[in-house]
Amino acid sequence: MKTHHPADPVSSTVSGIDRLIRNVQAGRFERSLSGLTAAGALVTAAEIYLEHDKASFGNAWMWVPVALGPVGAAAGVAGVFSRRMAKTALPLASAAIIANGLQGTWLHLQGIRQKPGGLSNLRYNLEMGPPLFAPLLVTLVGGMGVLASVLRREP
Repeated sequence: MKTHHPADPVSSTVSGIDRLIRNVQAGRFERSLSGLTAAGALVTAAEIYLEHDKASFGNAWMWVPVALGPVGAAAGVAGVFSRRMAKTALPLASAAIIANGLQGTWLHLQGIRQKPGGLSNLRYNLEMGPPLFAPLLVTLVGGMGVLASVLRREP
């Protein structure tokens, strides 16, 4: 059985999952997290569109997270290819997504309050009203973008 000395170039070569783990441990995850932000923004925007369409876009604010999805995706893709975009466009788009997610949580709470019985019928209205915690999921996408912008780039 052949063993490698630590100074041997073959044993010091890192690839695949080991490289990913080392980059994350070293805080070098900007490009990867920018890409994940882009994908997350598109998936959540599509889901939000379908859910808000069920509600016939009864409030004009329902269009904002749908519109911010492609903005977040474009900023995420730009962050993959450009360090400058990862430090400028991505955190701006991500901050807008976070703000809109927090606003959406407030609007969903108001929608629950407006159901018959309001907050005194909370369990039923949480189940039948707008999903209270769904907008917080979109804030996670924005949070990923902000985090990506403060991390170091992979080599």
